[in-house]
Amino acid sequence: MKLSTRYMTRNDCYMAGRKIAPKGIMIHSTATPGVMAAAWFSRWNKSYQAGEINRQVCVHAFVDDKEVWQYLPWDHRGWHAGGTANNTHIGIEICEPGGFSYSGGSNMVGYNVTKNEAYFRKAWQNAVELCVMLCQKYGLTERDILCHSEGSRRGIASNHADVMHWFVKHKESTETFRAAVRSALNKSSGPTETISSIRVGDVVEVKSSANAYYPGGPSIPDWVKRNSYHKVTQAVSNGKPVVRGGKECVLLGRKVDKGSGKESAGIMTWIEKGALRTISSSSTSPQEKQKYYRVQVGAFTNKNNADTLLEKLKTAGFEGFIKYE
Repeated sequence: MKLSTRYMTRNDCYMAGRKIAPKGIMIHSTATPGVMAAAWFSRWNKSYQAGEINRQVCVHAFVDDKEVWQYLPWDHRGWHAGGTANNTHIGIEICEPGGFSYSGGSNMVGYNVTKNEAYFRKAWQNAVELCVMLCQKYGLTERDILCHSEGSRRGIASNHADVMHWFVKHKESTETFRAAVRSALNKSSGPTETISSIRVGDVVEVKSSANAYYPGGPSIPDWVKRNSYHKVTQAVSNGKPVVRGGKECVLLGRKVDKGSGKESAGIMTWIEKGALRTISSSSTSPQEKQKYYRVQVGAFTNKNNADTLLEKLKTAGFEGFIKYE
């Protein structure tokens, strides 16, 4: 999921400045064929009071098949539900593909399911991943997610059909969407011993599979993964864990050269624990560190090879050695 942020500071909703404690997520779809997530900024970053737009509306994020654009802070009260759900729910709009039109309210005329299946699946997955991030950030579950039409039936949203008028065409529903979020949450909340055990003083490696420092954060340059290990220098701020993009993070404040083991100034960047692999732990006891190896020079082609091995073992954290010739 590629998440970008650009707040609609001209929109009256943003300027109202009201805050909420998110209790749920409401899924909408745009009913505007072919208009993708990034294009909504120029459409809605306008003031109704100033006569720049004829609608009083603003949501937290738009999702399409390629990216997510966040237009309000997650804890900002949005104007998306047309009811009391504005006070409790984060509003997400899934963009609809082009090539069809609307007639009679929610009737999608000329919508080609086969042609749009690939788009739908990618947009669906981005919406699922965004909901997973928000659930982790605010302590929610899939049960706290509903669509606009469900909100209408509950009396907390206006009378809209989305997203069920669209999802059913691809043999999906809000129930199956919730199930997809639940499955993703279960996977992300699997064994956490390695992740949670990362602490200040540990030497870590950035996993080759990690793409961003944390969900929605900057991309990780290849040299950060390739050239160095890193030492964790900070794990809390103001006495609390640092959470970014819904993930607990640590600060990589020192670099450790993979070849020589020498330390130098680090990248000073916060990164989620799940993107790291522990190389050596600061919690290792002295008894565990005091490992001894008997190295026989005759086992190598020359003495220099044996000494090279010894240096590598020292770099790896072994402190005592017995060498005989």
